[in-house]
Amino acid sequence: MQATALTLALVGLDAQLIQVEVDSGRGPTAFHMVGLPEASVREARVRVKAAIEQAGLDIDEYVLTVNLSPADMKKSGCSFDLAIALAILAAVKKVPPEALLSTVLLGELSLSGQVRPIRGVLPSLFAARARGITRAVVPAANAEEAAAARGMDVRIAEHLGDVLAHLRGTCELPTPAAIPRNAAPRVPDLVDFGEVRGQIAARRALEIAAAGGHNAILFGPPGAGKTMLARRLPTILPPLDDTDALTLTAIYSVSGLLRSDQGLLTVRPFRAPHHTVSEVGLVGGGVPIRPGEVSLAHGGCLFLDELLEFRRSALEALRTPLEDGVVTIARARERVTFPAEPIVVAAVNPCPCGYAPLPRCTCSRDRIEKYVARLSGPVLDRIDLQLRLPAVAVGDLVGQGGGEGSAAMRQRVLRARDVQRDRQLRGEVGAKGNASLGPRDLGRVCSIDRAAESLLASATEKLGLSARAWAKVLRVARTIADLDGADGVRTPHIAEAVQLRLPARRLGREERAVVSAE
Repeated sequence: MQATALTLALVGLDAQLIQVEVDSGRGPTAFHMVGLPEASVREARVRVKAAIEQAGLDIDEYVLTVNLSPADMKKSGCSFDLAIALAILAAVKKVPPEALLSTVLLGELSLSGQVRPIRGVLPSLFAARARGITRAVVPAANAEEAAAARGMDVRIAEHLGDVLAHLRGTCELPTPAAIPRNAAPRVPDLVDFGEVRGQIAARRALEIAAAGGHNAILFGPPGAGKTMLARRLPTILPPLDDTDALTLTAIYSVSGLLRSDQGLLTVRPFRAPHHTVSEVGLVGGGVPIRPGEVSLAHGGCLFLDELLEFRRSALEALRTPLEDGVVTIARARERVTFPAEPIVVAAVNPCPCGYAPLPRCTCSRDRIEKYVARLSGPVLDRIDLQLRLPAVAVGDLVGQGGGEGSAAMRQRVLRARDVQRDRQLRGEVGAKGNASLGPRDLGRVCSIDRAAESLLASATEKLGLSARAWAKVLRVARTIADLDGADGVRTPHIAEAVQLRLPARRLGREERAVVSAE
């Protein structure tokens, strides 16, 4: 007899529908599996056989052939176990075959028959729903995650025997408890901008970055507060909306980083990979393809401390995410796209020792030039805000209290974000944030008067700004105008936006000039 069960195989954030076809016949015990199964899938026959025996059933007297269709797609992982077991039991008439129709089965089986959690449940359920399949059985440990899949009849199982009873109609599997959106209170921030001493310009730059979703790079000596400022950026970002929360949860689920007690992720991520991270670790890849740090930081902040210590290949791989907001990884048999729209904040020392142009710097001119050359022009050109931080003044350190707190800054950021969202809802622009405004959007919402146009043209010529940098200045100016509550972009907004790109032109030049003079 033959039977078929449905399951899903992850391909990035998407999932491919897999039909588990089983043919059974009497004869010497045999278990064949075809359909390009990799080692972890081939070993399922051991887990499945032991789990079925623990459920009080025997399949030793059958010749079983399991086909995983489509047969030209490699199958990996352990999420097929439950579907294989139930397709076998349907083929040997232990389960009604019609009970498996239009139901996706996901889960790993232990030798005792327990249904263990798997990664990628949420994106798998989304893929099933997109294909018109509205019923699913998932591991009980993935219940919090599965509850976020609206519009589906999802049941949770702890043991293979429970699933058998459900399919036979003798017992009903429970549904995951509905998780109210935004029910959890906001977790108090452990850090606050009020703890930052001095660095008024840097605080203003990061407020602009948060309001418009702009990337930023901070140049400054050790102890200037680059890391301290970057770690406080998430405290002024708005809450995740439903779309970003679902996308971020799916990314973490595919990566295997979503805890069993987590449902929708409601806190914007802060990722700070070490400078020894590989290209694959930063942008994604591997076998199977997994998201990298730039995708794990989607909707939040990706902090690259000691930027010039990162591998050149890893930094160059950031070009596409910085420009397009996605990472596309192409292989011979598959092509995977991950969202990648974090606010990237990078920290850079002015020289290898970090103290140029101060007299205590020990770096030669050639050493500074080689150090600065590690950051290519194309990568730097894609960063909106470029700010030089001075050393913190002694007066700021000994004074009482810090600057303005995160709560007040967050309120201004929220108002600016509301303005941008309203423009999108009215159909004026296609992007939800100023950092993503396209050429047409810029023409609609970033029109400037003659004085501002003359200033921008003069700055572009004198500073040698590229066409990309010219557009980025306009986007930043639009964000500054939103923070100021202005309808249009004026000359002061352009002037401030231009100032936030000046250090990139001078990066390393002041330091080399001081060394040459000495």
